[in-house]
Amino acid sequence: MPRARSTLISLEDTPYYHCCSRVVRRAYLCGDDKYTGKNYDHRRGWVEAQILKLTEVFAIDVAAYAVMSNHLHVVLYIDLDMVNSWSDREVVEQWHKLFNGTDLTQKFAKGDVIEEHMVATLKHLIATYRSRLSDISWFMRCLNEPIARQANYEDNCTGHFWEGRFKSQALLDEAAVLTCMAYVELNPIRAKIAKTPEKSDFTSLQLRVSAALRGKQPAKLLPFIGNETKLQSKGINFSLQDYLTLVDETGRIIRDDKHGAISQSAARILERLNIPSENWLKLATDFGKLFHGPVGSLQELTYYCEHLEKRRRHFANSCQFLG
Repeated sequence: MPRARSTLISLEDTPYYHCCSRVVRRAYLCGDDKYTGKNYDHRRGWVEAQILKLTEVFAIDVAAYAVMSNHLHVVLYIDLDMVNSWSDREVVEQWHKLFNGTDLTQKFAKGDVIEEHMVATLKHLIATYRSRLSDISWFMRCLNEPIARQANYEDNCTGHFWEGRFKSQALLDEAAVLTCMAYVELNPIRAKIAKTPEKSDFTSLQLRVSAALRGKQPAKLLPFIGNETKLQSKGINFSLQDYLTLVDETGRIIRDDKHGAISQSAARILERLNIPSENWLKLATDFGKLFHGPVGSLQELTYYCEHLEKRRRHFANSCQFLG
């Protein structure tokens, strides 16, 4: 039986979560439809554009994403410091980027005087919006619903486009985050629809490679900050160059089917993450099969289960692959 989303989220343990949504219909509605001969790749563009749009609204950063033919992956970072730093007016303005709000919030946004007897109602609305703007379920709702409406309008039909629930899993430490990101971004190469990272359309990896060639990082993705933690308020505390090197080499091994070909440079990168080289390819290719729940070291998994009052450490055996 599916667990309530609140029993899967523990910001005390991690702000990072991997989410996946799948379409429900038989045909490949975001790529080549083998039954009708039509191609729906333009819908993958819709999804990518919506993901990047939401980064400007929510206090949730996107670390990685991949839009495939019949499903999508996102790795998200919940920024509680950001949402708590927003003024009441900023919260309302952010919410109004996606929703109309109410007459009361519209009046507040315009700077009109709010009657004293309506102040409590306004504060309740603002608190609700603030909570939603850092909520993964609302992020995924605002991602999936507009795409479903567009697809149904294009197909001249009604009904569900996505499965009712998206999958989410906590990423409990640095190794889990980077492994999951690599797994997500290598989706097109594993599926043999791209040969190299720069050719992996509709992925965050393509954006990162394109920006890196110009000596930059994508503005709408959570940055890698490496040793620049004093200069950056937030980001992935790992070298961008090392990450791109590891992902590029892993992609080549997967593409060329050379499963014993981890180089010394890649092995040194994995050593810093405390991930055994012999486990890396299995993690990068079978992450979705290995982990159906929280991901991290056994110690981090134990803490996570204790905080959420879980009696059993499900998937503990798979976590041993992380070292």
